[in-house]
Amino acid sequence: MLSEILKKETEPMIEAIYTDAFIQGLVHGDIDDDAVMHYLRADALYLEEFAKLYAMLMSKTDSKETVRFMMGQMTFLLDGESEAHAVLARAVNRPYEDIIENGEWYPSADHYIKHMYFNACTREDIAYAISAMAPCPYVYRRLGQMAMERNTFAADHPYRKWFEFYANDMNDTVDVMFSIIDDAVMHMAEKEVDVLKKNYVESTEHERRFFNMAATKERWDGVGINV
Repeated sequence: MLSEILKKETEPMIEAIYTDAFIQGLVHGDIDDDAVMHYLRADALYLEEFAKLYAMLMSKTDSKETVRFMMGQMTFLLDGESEAHAVLARAVNRPYEDIIENGEWYPSADHYIKHMYFNACTREDIAYAISAMAPCPYVYRRLGQMAMERNTFAADHPYRKWFEFYANDMNDTVDVMFSIIDDAVMHMAEKEVDVLKKNYVESTEHERRFFNMAATKERWDGVGINV
């Protein structure tokens, strides 16, 4: 199945994300508070747009099961995933709403979401957009699993629950998204399948850039406003 190929091909990329500064900072509990807040300001906006992408895709499928899945994901993104954000906000000892009040589309986050929107807006088959979206929950699941398998976190570790959240709560989401991709491949030409592969690999790289964006507190060079 294509999903298994994609998982195998991108595992080294996910390993690199795990060993990069942001995740290691969470693992060791010594990440800069400003980096965490930078992440939250971008991710709060990102999750809202991710939910809107599902809303767009619902009109492109005749499957009631897929529509139900997407509706559930919208609820999770707008409400459920705030639990993970709350863990980070508590760790930096700042009210979550105060942190995200001035959220911004930093360059890497901006590029990433536009990659998804391009596939949602220019393709009728939802598999194209899903192939660009699926790495997000899958990468987070793997990062959570890696952290929990490789470390023994103290009960009061400030970021333990963040890793637990993603290690435990993403399975159903990932499975459905991969099934949409695998089903689509059955009626696609090789050139079309190659686009799905490219979308998926590019989004996995976007995930790495997103975390590095937070670690380096990336901003637009020479631009005084959010663009």
